[in-house]
Amino acid sequence: DYTKAFQYLRQCVEDKGIFVMLLGDLGHSSTQIGVETFRGFVIADVIAPFIVVNTQDSASAKSFTLLHEVTHVWLGTTGISGGSDEVAIERFCNEVAGTILIPAQELSALQNINASTFEQAVTQISEFASQRNVSRAMVSYKLFKAGQMNEVRWRELNQRFEQERAASKQAEKDKKAEDGGGGGPNYYVLRRQRLGSALLGLLDRSLNSGAISPTKAAKILGVKPRSVAPLLSYPESRGES
Repeated sequence: DYTKAFQYLRQCVEDKGIFVMLLGDLGHSSTQIGVETFRGFVIADVIAPFIVVNTQDSASAKSFTLLHEVTHVWLGTTGISGGSDEVAIERFCNEVAGTILIPAQELSALQNINASTFEQAVTQISEFASQRNVSRAMVSYKLFKAGQMNEVRWRELNQRFEQERAASKQAEKDKKAEDGGGGGPNYYVLRRQRLGSALLGLLDRSLNSGAISPTKAAKILGVKPRSVAPLLSYPESRGES
């Protein structure tokens, strides 16, 4: 599924020494940062490259964002990624991410998309994207760049997909509110998921070797000092499932 596809890619990236974090607010749900502000950003440091992916985005879009940011790391360029495709480097990073997820030859399955009605196009792209665990917006972008779709249709589809993404997110929030906010993941599970195994592993090793103090580790992890030990020792099988 979308989540497992992203987890697989994230692990591949972190195994190469790139830290990947999931953040979508300033520490509380009341300070959420929407995808119109950023989908991801990267600090292309030579020693400790960091990628942040916005948790507010749809599950299907996170893999594309991660690969886009990885391309920034390969190029050695720090930046914030959003909806703009006007800057040359952003176009290039989009094309690399899109090519990894959907090789050009696979688009032949949608070669007659221009002859479809708008609703037929929505259905065809949705089915195509679902089979490959990628976002519909990315598929429409690839079709546009390949000349299989005009710009007007591409923008109309993007608007539709964004509206449906926002509606789906809102429905999730409403359901959570109806349930009294219960049924969510354990605090440590959620925190571990957002921080990523690369950062958690580094801090665990650093603490065990005495390279840093629990107080400093707490600042890096964004938790209170008393939460550092249980966070780092939380069972892997439960925390990363």
